[in-house]
Amino acid sequence: MGICASISSSVIHDDTYGHENAVYYRGTVSLNANESQRIGSTYSHTGSKGLNQDSAILFQGYGIEDGALGAVFDGHGKNGHIVSKIVRNRLPSLLLSQRNGIAKISPSAVSTKQSERLESDQLGPSKNFLKWKEACVSAFKVMDKEIKLLDSLDCSCSGTTASVVVKQGEDLVIANLGDSRAVLGTRTENGIRAVQLTTDFKPGVPSEAERIRKCKGRVLA
Repeated sequence: MGICASISSSVIHDDTYGHENAVYYRGTVSLNANESQRIGSTYSHTGSKGLNQDSAILFQGYGIEDGALGAVFDGHGKNGHIVSKIVRNRLPSLLLSQRNGIAKISPSAVSTKQSERLESDQLGPSKNFLKWKEACVSAFKVMDKEIKLLDSLDCSCSGTTASVVVKQGEDLVIANLGDSRAVLGTRTENGIRAVQLTTDFKPGVPSEAERIRKCKGRVLA
């Protein structure tokens, strides 16, 4: 199945996106010469496994006028389809609120070690990367706690992956959990090439299995 929905509002509400699997959301932006370049789409296709537990969102005008957020969530377990939609509906606003909160902190709060790590990772001169990184980690943790505190939902054996791509100007910030992927399509001399931007985190990978167990998770495979 697939759906494309457009909403004219710059305010994010938890129930804005409804119950569709894939949604397109557009904040209020001014018309300009580059308006025709704001092209995007979302699509979700039901496979042969039964219930479609995927959720996705594309948000144009996220954070800043030329910003965007694209995210996919693949639920698993009995209530995975519910969890993926809850996270899809809530995480964009949660992430932005975390980012705005961090932006109010003095730049001196960024430690020397963080600055050195940024340089060693060769992530370029973007001054916003550390703030977005902290916002992503914080938002993911808060989202996890909120899911666990839902009295109306048993998520003890359910959850969702998350792959989130945030575009702010010329910068891309990518955060992911699980094995959903973010893939960049780029033109080369030999045609269009797909470049995977994320690393799959699966329990079959020894380091990931160890991390899950340290977090008091269960590895059944």
